Amino acid sequence: MSATTFDYLDYPFPSRRTVNMAKNGMVATSQPLAAQAGLSLLREGGNAIDAAVGTAAALTVLEPTSNGIGSDAFAIVWQQGEMAGLNSSGPAPSSISISKLTEDGYEEMPRYGWPPVTVPGAPAAWAALSERYGRLPFERVLRPAITYAREGYPISPVLGASWRRAYSNYKEELTEKQFENWFATFAPQDRPPRIGEVWSSLDHSNTLEKIAESEAESFYRGELAELISDFSRANDGYLRESDLASFAPEWVDPLKVDYRGHQVWELPPNGQGLIALIALNILKGFDFPCRERVETFHKQIEALKLAFSDGKEYITDPQKMQLSPELLLDPAYAESRRDLIQNEALIPSPGKPPQGGTVYLAAADGDGNMVSYIQSNYMGFGSGLVVPETGIALQNRGNTFSLDPSKANRLEPSKRPYHTIIPGFLTRQGKPVGPFGVMGGFMQPQGHLQVLMNMLDFDLNPQAALDAPRWCWLEDKEVLVEDSFPRHLAKSLQRKGHRIDWAWNRNIFGRGQIILREGETLIGGTEPRTDSSIAAF
Repeated sequence: MSATTFDYLDYPFPSRRTVNMAKNGMVATSQPLAAQAGLSLLREGGNAIDAAVGTAAALTVLEPTSNGIGSDAFAIVWQQGEMAGLNSSGPAPSSISISKLTEDGYEEMPRYGWPPVTVPGAPAAWAALSERYGRLPFERVLRPAITYAREGYPISPVLGASWRRAYSNYKEELTEKQFENWFATFAPQDRPPRIGEVWSSLDHSNTLEKIAESEAESFYRGELAELISDFSRANDGYLRESDLASFAPEWVDPLKVDYRGHQVWELPPNGQGLIALIALNILKGFDFPCRERVETFHKQIEALKLAFSDGKEYITDPQKMQLSPELLLDPAYAESRRDLIQNEALIPSPGKPPQGGTVYLAAADGDGNMVSYIQSNYMGFGSGLVVPETGIALQNRGNTFSLDPSKANRLEPSKRPYHTIIPGFLTRQGKPVGPFGVMGGFMQPQGHLQVLMNMLDFDLNPQAALDAPRWCWLEDKEVLVEDSFPRHLAKSLQRKGHRIDWAWNRNIFGRGQIILREGETLIGGTEPRTDSSIAAF
């Protein structure tokens, strides 16, 4: 037996995790070392917010296949009996426009290069959360991320597989000179790092130190902002120092719906959390006596499809939305949409209400503070653009913009796009129950819906709620199911008109984390589909 002969991606036998329990603090995320980074800050006297920020910064190093220093971020914070939401998603550059892209021959927003690059919001989110809620100095909170970047860490299995897939894709797609910094940073030996191999990045550590020392000012109005702008200008990009300097995170009030005696909270647009709330608002009018029935999955899928059709029609930058999000949550409107769900699968279309690549983490401390936090490059490593000598991989969030001038989510200068990343939070009778989230592009509201119903309708504990087989609606009547999804239920869904296909890649179905509070006890569940871990004490 030798470590070099192990297949770290082969797990042929059923495996079971149990929920984690602790009293003084807990961090749950997709990378064990990142969870430990957050735990170390709790042990030093930091609170849940310090732990969340430290974990988020560490994840830019420890899971760069999904997020980075050039990401956006969202958070829901519960502290001292009050809830607040943070939207730190950046807008499109002020110099970009539909006409410019169409003149350059684009018929839709590309995945890579400068057109989909928006202003990164993650560093500003870290600083804003730390300033408003943190106990520890900002420099101390970012120290674990800086240390991992400088000293390196072994590549975990799912991370290594994702890195390899990205490298193969980028090697074929990113052939222009402007992309060579991605390969210099993330494939310095002309290959992706292997599972178990130690990877480090001095560029990441130096950049994180500048962010720590300046409380993110360098990124938006200093040396790093200048480097980003110079790189953009040298490659005919759109992002400029003025775009970075004018950015600031926005504190927002989360939206909620009542569901099974609980309040489910999501952030308002431009995020797609509204979709999960619309679907739950529809589903709460049904009774679900048993999870393992075809009617349960049929109604879940149909409600989700209706919610997505509304979300794709209306969600964009909140300052540009055609209607108030609250109208989409109106009980009468939910009832009208509920009436559309019949025995056969439908092809959804948006309604007309009455007018009037991601990483997720949850953190909690022994004082009752709790954080639901998410940040993302959007697709894998993002745009494929890495600012030279900084480790800053620029996100491709603008890919969700439409080049159709008639669409609500059309590209406009300084406008925020439809955003897929959504943190969730659960309360009951005005008291916090806990943060939850399921990352994974357009899977996220689908994951929220399924995990919440597993707990609130079917009494599954947080770990079992995450373990349960998932489905993923694609479009029209097309639905993917996991290989562990019951075959008899899949066949029954097909008889109802759904086009069912089996997916062997579990990454498609998202990666979730949950922390709940019962009295003094914290109860955590973590995602079995990735390298996830819970750190607690």
